[in-house]
Amino acid sequence: MNDQVTADAQVRAAKPQSLPARPYFSSGPCAKPPGWSADKLETDVLGRSHRSKPGKARLQYCIDLMREVLKLPDTHRIGIVPGSDTGAFEMAMWTMLGAKPVTTLAWESFGEGWVTDALKQLKLEPTVIRADYGQLPDLSQVGWSNDVLFTWNGTTSGVRVPNGDWIPEDREGLSFADATSGVFAYDIPWDKIDVATFSWQKVLGGEAAHGVLILGPRAVERLETHTPSWPLPKVFRLMSKGALAEGIFRGETINTPSMLCVEDAIFALEWAKSLGGLDGLIARSDANAAALDRLVAERDWLGHLAEDPAVRSKT
Repeated sequence: MNDQVTADAQVRAAKPQSLPARPYFSSGPCAKPPGWSADKLETDVLGRSHRSKPGKARLQYCIDLMREVLKLPDTHRIGIVPGSDTGAFEMAMWTMLGAKPVTTLAWESFGEGWVTDALKQLKLEPTVIRADYGQLPDLSQVGWSNDVLFTWNGTTSGVRVPNGDWIPEDREGLSFADATSGVFAYDIPWDKIDVATFSWQKVLGGEAAHGVLILGPRAVERLETHTPSWPLPKVFRLMSKGALAEGIFRGETINTPSMLCVEDAIFALEWAKSLGGLDGLIARSDANAAALDRLVAERDWLGHLAEDPAVRSKT
């Protein structure tokens, strides 16, 4: 935007008259939890290897907290992996796709990214189902004999899937959910999700660089029975000597994690527990969305891009 200044005009620099009460944000950018400050993070494991006994214990504690807050069943494994949500989702794609035809859903930029990966990088010739920004594709048209890739909550378009009812229990293919702005804010039906990914920097207000990979039993079966036709980078390898590398899901990460980022995530997860866990987080997210709705309703020059409230993002 350019300012047109006339001669002798008084020019005043634009500056907000109000400031946020908590000006602390993640790389998300999502707000840090109330009460956050760097000096409140545990530091006992800093300066120690992540492979040390205390380091492994904190990584496992972080995994346990995520499982508890997300109400993740014991049937699903959860691991900390490199590359934020992008790394986690591409790890799933590179290791599990190719066994069945693939369908990719895209109604915002992140979903389009997975289309590009499947089409141009893995060269899978996927079935692509698109919708314009602000809209959701007709989910009843999805064929579940295929593996299906979708974004649970599209932050760039403000559109989300309404629930998991459109995912059949007797599906042949795997469901891959990029849930980075969905977990901790919606009640995810884990029995319908074979693969889910997210990063701490979304919703939790955590730091960047680390992704989280959740695998259901059908995804593990795929890993153990399918060998991809393309090379796998070391940071993508979930199998070791023909078996699932179970250590990844016990805090024995593939690469070197930042223990400072781990402690930051633990701080947010412990705060989430103090709210009542997932139910408290959902209530907080719903209240924030309602506050935004009131602002929109009061201003005739504002409107939601996603017109249907049933598929409108709350995060």
